[in-house]
Amino acid sequence: MTDTIMKQVILLFTLVLLAACGVKQTRKMVASGDYDSAISKAVGGLQSNKNAKGKQDYVYLLEEAFAKAKERDLRDIAGWGWFKDANPKDFEAIFNTYKLLNDRQEMIRPLLPLKLLKENRDAKFPMDDYTEQIMNSKNALSKYLYLNSVAALISNDKMRCRRAYDDLVYLNQINPGYKDVTKLIGDAQLKGTDFVIVSAKNETNAIVPKRLNDDLLDFSTFGLNDKWTAYHNAKQQGIVYDYGVEIHFRGINISPERINEKEFYKEKIIKDGVKKLLDARGREVKDSLGKPIYVDNMKTVQIAIYESAQQKAAQVTAKVDYVNLKTNQLLETFPLSSEFVFQNVYARYKGDRRACEADYLQNFDRRQVPFPTNEQMVYDCGEDLKNKLKDIISSHSIGK
Repeated sequence: MTDTIMKQVILLFTLVLLAACGVKQTRKMVASGDYDSAISKAVGGLQSNKNAKGKQDYVYLLEEAFAKAKERDLRDIAGWGWFKDANPKDFEAIFNTYKLLNDRQEMIRPLLPLKLLKENRDAKFPMDDYTEQIMNSKNALSKYLYLNSVAALISNDKMRCRRAYDDLVYLNQINPGYKDVTKLIGDAQLKGTDFVIVSAKNETNAIVPKRLNDDLLDFSTFGLNDKWTAYHNAKQQGIVYDYGVEIHFRGINISPERINEKEFYKEKIIKDGVKKLLDARGREVKDSLGKPIYVDNMKTVQIAIYESAQQKAAQVTAKVDYVNLKTNQLLETFPLSSEFVFQNVYARYKGDRRACEADYLQNFDRRQVPFPTNEQMVYDCGEDLKNKLKDIISSHSIGK
């Protein structure tokens, strides 16, 4: 048997095996009542060469699954009492079921007709026109969602307004342009949102740099606003604020400017080239070819280091209060603090630089620099403060 024939046999065997597995899976789906998955699987199996003898099992299973799915759906609709006695809460299920009945037909329609070879007939897929039922159920559902949402918005209850928002977005998807739904979506978003005003108060004897104050209150860079929470650092006209986040600066401490100096020595044995190997009598040692043997020339080097370290530190302490502005009740308090240390190390030396570790050598290229101002030191605490404030707010969501 040639390689080509062998490959064809293997391919054919693989295809038969895969088809058998697909049919087995489809049969299990039908037996378990998962009719739509069975229909999807069978349709996929019939996409190519639908009239092949090996595809007959798919046709039988598709006919069975379609009939059972249709019978179940129509029975459910009858149970809901459509059209006259249906509970409004069932309108969505009724609308979706009619759509499913129609979509299922449209999935199968391109494959028709499908032959049942043994019975010498076409498989039966009775098709119905559900246009009117879909339209009527959509209109009933739209009216229900609309009236329910309007009532929720009138109540001004935030949780009801949030649910109304989702209902209105869904309504706009199934029935675009329905009445004033677009406007009501905006109203629901506004009424369902918790508005939070963030402020900072300086309770220290020091000046909080304006840049730090502005940065802490710049919530546009925090990425904290979500679907139902909006943070503002300045009150906006027409907004009734639900909560307040108050940052109270409690202490700003700045250390004196210091330069600490110290002197220390280092010693290291290093390789300093090579030298001829000598024996105990001071004679050259040679290899088998009569050439001198060379070894590493080890040398002890020393260095005296005169190190200077500039240091200055700033610490900012604060607390964050969560306040319910409607009841003027303090909800929670969190500590907030940050420290920034300025340090510049530079050094000079006498001796051999090779006695130093490689990562220390950079200090010999540094020089004394001006100390940062007190304002800059406090501001440099800001990034850390901002990240910690973000963590606090992210971990303790307001109004949830």
